Amino acid sequence: QVRLVESGGGLVQPGGSLRLSCAASHSISRISSMGWYRQAPGKRRELVAAITSGGTADYADSVKGRFSISRDNARNTVYLQMNSLRPEDTAVYYCNFKQILPYEYDYWGQGTQVTVSS
Repeated sequence: QVRLVESGGGLVQPGGSLRLSCAASHSISRISSMGWYRQAPGKRRELVAAITSGGTADYADSVKGRFSISRDNARNTVYLQMNSLRPEDTAVYYCNFKQILPYEYDYWGQGTQVTVSS
């Protein structure tokens, strides 16, 4: 069974940086997009950034210019570089892989806590 394993979360001061990684435990046959979502206490899970198999990236307005998503297709890995972090970025971050073949299926990571605080 495929698992997504996340790493890189932690506590950082405002203005600092973190890099999240998410790797699949086994090969996934066809992934259309990889992405990162986050959920803060009392709020809905929201899309932070996503990247297609061709490398086209999309970002939430709140993180544009500060976050950067990238992927390594050969390693089934996605990264999220987070710079200029703000307290409002504090949340649990989840990675997501959208498989399209042999059938559509969403894989989710277990979540990693990011806390931005002085």
